[in-house]
Amino acid sequence: MNYNSEKNNKVYVSGEIVSDASFSHEVFGEGFYEFFVKVMRLSGQADILPVTVSERLITGGELEKGKRLSAVGQFRSYNKIENGKSRLMLTVFIRELIEDDPERNPNSILLSGYICKPPVYRTTPFNREIADVLVAVNRAYNKSDYIPCIAWGRNARFVKTLSVGDKIAVSGRIQSREYQKKLSDTEFKTMTAYEVSVSKLAAFDDREDFDLDTEFELYSVPEVSASLDTVV
Repeated sequence: MNYNSEKNNKVYVSGEIVSDASFSHEVFGEGFYEFFVKVMRLSGQADILPVTVSERLITGGELEKGKRLSAVGQFRSYNKIENGKSRLMLTVFIRELIEDDPERNPNSILLSGYICKPPVYRTTPFNREIADVLVAVNRAYNKSDYIPCIAWGRNARFVKTLSVGDKIAVSGRIQSREYQKKLSDTEFKTMTAYEVSVSKLAAFDDREDFDLDTEFELYSVPEVSASLDTVV
């Protein structure tokens, strides 16, 4: 399948490989491996993102720990059973390795899909507006990926007006976020959540300024992405 034809789920990441590759699974005799990539933000902070890649792309040691990776792919989800419970897992599925381009935003994503849970709108103690929304993105072979997204400010106010079943498009970046999971009254475990931090979004009934054919390329340029932050 031609990745360029898949307009509803596009990711570009560029960063340093910070873990050794470990075997993940096999499909029709083709092995897939997992590792983590550190992608820097303009603020100096970093997102540590999970990556899945086919053994066909692992040649000559290019994907060893400490090397740099630049690639395009998709943000995918799958369910993993842990302690008898199903947990939603997320990974950047690499479709193609490409040349590093220092002019591109090193972490950009474009999704279009359907809202599959009621959006959750809230404000922080400092009155910052936030909205969580889960987006179902169709994939080949009648599969779907379920991608958690988080919107801020004007975008959050817009999200809270939407309903389950509404089709939306979003662009932004994939972020990693640590949190504490309570195991007992005295035990906590540090967990990592992955989500799309939304910079721009549109409902499909009102998307004149959101062109799926060009949005990913536009958002991949840092100067343009900065200008999208307050646009709905």
